[in-house]
Amino acid sequence: MLEVLLDSVLDTLKALPFLFGAYLLLEFLEHRASGKLVSALRGPFGPVGGAVLGCVPQCGFSVAAANFYAGRLISPGTLLAVFLATSDEAVPILLSRPQAMTTLLRLLGVKLVAAVLLGLLTDLVCKRFLKLSQEPPFQELCEECGCEEKGVFRAALHHTGKVILLLFLVNLILSYAIYFVGEETLSRFLLSGSVVQPFLAALLGFIPNCAASVLLTELYLAGSLSFGSAVAGLCTGAGLGLIVLFQTNRRLKENLTLAGVLYAAAVFTGLLCDLLFSH
Repeated sequence: MLEVLLDSVLDTLKALPFLFGAYLLLEFLEHRASGKLVSALRGPFGPVGGAVLGCVPQCGFSVAAANFYAGRLISPGTLLAVFLATSDEAVPILLSRPQAMTTLLRLLGVKLVAAVLLGLLTDLVCKRFLKLSQEPPFQELCEECGCEEKGVFRAALHHTGKVILLLFLVNLILSYAIYFVGEETLSRFLLSGSVVQPFLAALLGFIPNCAASVLLTELYLAGSLSFGSAVAGLCTGAGLGLIVLFQTNRRLKENLTLAGVLYAAAVFTGLLCDLLFSH
């Protein structure tokens, strides 16, 4: 029980530097940045950069991307590219297994390509067919925090403190839930060998905690998950990024739509991987 509490604290602390760094950058850009910089961050190739950053181990960049999106610094496609490419703890686990190096390279390659395609397609659809909100950058994110009076550093601390407490509570609750449910129960839930496994694995990946990516990776290495199912779960496994998105972006319908698109893309990618890589 004490180990679960410690893991929750450590998992939250891992996000702290990224969270504070993201808010510090947001505050700096709000007070110092020119329109050209904002336009560059929202540029047509944003999803490509987002997909590359998302492949970096752990979920720090997904946390930062959620804040940037709430501040309207990046496009929906860039946000989804970061989320889809994120694998949280899967990369370190696979790196620790020399025999899994081929799997790691395949996983990263699949997620990178899928993230870029999803991001570019999302931005294309949004630009051509959807009317997105056109409020200026930062307006909603900093509407009630008094950033002008507090200054850049204090305002970043204020935002970070509010979100980090929520992240810790979510981590703690989910960690204890996974601890009491048990790995064997979750393995049975995922219906090993079933065609619906990628759908269930993608749902499990939504758990905003590093335990989900660890569990999915270990179940794959143990043979309980197909490669496609592992991919599906890790594609929705944006770690704490989704929690930060729902906390900082006040448009619930928009957040749910983004989560739905992420889920559909993850399942499709997983099913396609099972079709291409099954033996």
